Amino acid sequence: MSFVKKILSSFKNMHLQSLIANGLMSVFGMITLSIVYRSLKVTDIGVYIFFLSIIGLIDNLRAGFLTVTIIKFFSGTSIDRGREVAGSAWLLSAIIAVIFFILNIPTYFISKTVSDQGLALILKYFALISVVTLPCFMADCIVQAKKRFDRMLWLRIFNQGSYTLLVFTLASLHKLNLTTLLYTYIASNLFASVMVIILRWTMMGTIFKAKKDTVWELFHFGKYSMGTNISSNLFGVTNTFIINFLIGPAALAMYNLGGKLMQIVEIPLLSFVTSGMPLLSGNYNNGEKEGMIYTLKKLVGMLTVVLIPVVIISLIFAEPIIHLLGGKNYVANEAPNLFRIFIVIALLYPADRFFAIGVDVIHRPKINFYKIIIMSLSNIVAIFIGVWIYHSIYSIAFASVIPIIVAIYMTYKPLNDYYNFNFLSIYKVGFQELVLLYKLQKNKFFSSSKNLL
Repeated sequence: MSFVKKILSSFKNMHLQSLIANGLMSVFGMITLSIVYRSLKVTDIGVYIFFLSIIGLIDNLRAGFLTVTIIKFFSGTSIDRGREVAGSAWLLSAIIAVIFFILNIPTYFISKTVSDQGLALILKYFALISVVTLPCFMADCIVQAKKRFDRMLWLRIFNQGSYTLLVFTLASLHKLNLTTLLYTYIASNLFASVMVIILRWTMMGTIFKAKKDTVWELFHFGKYSMGTNISSNLFGVTNTFIINFLIGPAALAMYNLGGKLMQIVEIPLLSFVTSGMPLLSGNYNNGEKEGMIYTLKKLVGMLTVVLIPVVIISLIFAEPIIHLLGGKNYVANEAPNLFRIFIVIALLYPADRFFAIGVDVIHRPKINFYKIIIMSLSNIVAIFIGVWIYHSIYSIAFASVIPIIVAIYMTYKPLNDYYNFNFLSIYKVGFQELVLLYKLQKNKFFSSSKNLL
């Protein structure tokens, strides 16, 4: 095999495909945000961020309820069982959409009496957005369950790519404002959903294969597993609420700019969580306790070790990074230091996410459910204590480390009961695996180069 073919073959790796798909989404998101920060007033940006945060929470509730559930029950099953699971998931998602529409009827009229613009937009449009995004959401779950991460790449292009293109076009025409931004968001999601329906990636027709027992099976697992998915989103939303109503939309815009760059951590983390869960599930389903824990340690350790140089570079170059994303007007305020705080705390993210996934895999989703409750309470208490003592937006950023530590402790204990392992050994394994990976890749590519000479 030639050197070029070996490079191209690397792109068939599902971890890399997942990383590229989510990385592309991040790039589109950064470009979009950069355009928005340069085109809208700071208060309008705050309203926009608040709107997206709440929509994100609603989407994560649905994703937490169904994504892990679909992957777990669909992966590795027979064709008939897969159709039954997909159909039952479609039925559940349709029921959720109907519930949202019923709730949206009174909230639509209530929105006219609400003074906060961001909250009013949520009360008006949350059901519409939920329905518009449904086909794309289900296609995303199914391509993950099928390990078709090449299709996930196209999903990101259809969705986030079209959104970025529309935002860029409106900004170039000087037509970008809060209203057109909202309509653009809806239109891009509608386009993506239509495309996946045309391409038949949704398995929508399997809804007629749904069975009552399977629906209840998915429901009972999903009601607890949703805690895994919303853990990373819920606290950001809590902070968004507190900043929006206690400090104001302008401060929220600053806070979001510092936090938005955390996608350089979130995207590879999301990619490896997405592709790593089927591996952990496979180990568990085959009774390989040691293998599952080793896979967990390897993924957490490798990601954490890789993050260390990223953190160091971010601490040094925070100002130019913020300048690149938001423009020169945001360099002299709190945004760079907020970014520094967030990036250091991010070293705990891999353990938090993969431990949560691990608890789901060993069939103990209730722990994640209770974990979310305790994390929420600890987050709120830490924030209010911080604001009361320092009355600064920095106190909210520092307080975010408390619930993450709580989450890691609560999920480490049951995983350690399942198969005993030392927490610090995670990072030793991660470093060793990275060294091994480097040596393998070095031998692979350099040996092929010598053969060509």
